[in-house]
Amino acid sequence: MPLELITVPCLADNYAYLVHDRASGRTAVIDVPEAGPILGALDAHRWRLTDILITHHHDDHIQGVETLRACTHARVWGAAADTLRLPRLDETLAEGSRFQIGSEEVHVIEAPGHTIGHIAFLMPTSGYAFTADSLMAGGCGRLFEGTARQMHATMQKFAALLPEMLICSGHEYTAANLRFAATLEPDNPALILRIAEVATLRAQGRPTLPVKLEVELATNPYLRVHLPALKAAVGLGGADDATVFAEIRARKDKF
Repeated sequence: MPLELITVPCLADNYAYLVHDRASGRTAVIDVPEAGPILGALDAHRWRLTDILITHHHDDHIQGVETLRACTHARVWGAAADTLRLPRLDETLAEGSRFQIGSEEVHVIEAPGHTIGHIAFLMPTSGYAFTADSLMAGGCGRLFEGTARQMHATMQKFAALLPEMLICSGHEYTAANLRFAATLEPDNPALILRIAEVATLRAQGRPTLPVKLEVELATNPYLRVHLPALKAAVGLGGADDATVFAEIRARKDKF
């Protein structure tokens, strides 16, 4: 059975995610923007938190970790390469690390670009990919530390996953990301449909996440830089994919 998944809104536009293994009782949270909403969700479901998984060092993903650790005594997992910028880690991780949350084997991949030490957590059996601020719904994270080529390589890792994987990213930026995407592919029917669906969800106060990778592949420009039409749209018909990615990311920064 797949792990139960709950999307927990935090702060102004962040998301944390809870996953729960019914058989073992283990429960993990991916990122801790703030402790209160997570503790509230745990209490509502009568789950005991056992594990805290951190994707990267930015405050809006870790500032609730110490409060949550003190309340739950959960073990904290994060990137070995970023230990100096993360809360105290009980377990350190790197590309290829694997560990168990109940019956689920969690796979770790390095996902640099937004930050150098960014990692992502894949749960293949359940079909979840916790991508935080690397692959985002309709977009990708801003390049605060890494390069466009690094982030493009990260996007290629995600593009190679099974299309039915659920992408669980870190922010409710979907509508804004899709508005930008529409400047590049205004006639993309999948994108037009998705913009309408997202508008409906937000009008109802509902999250736009998680979302299937197949939807991202059809609408997210950072996963579509290999397409001749998208290259032509940015005036780079003969360029390599990473160069097109860099141009699109630069345009989004000014959008």
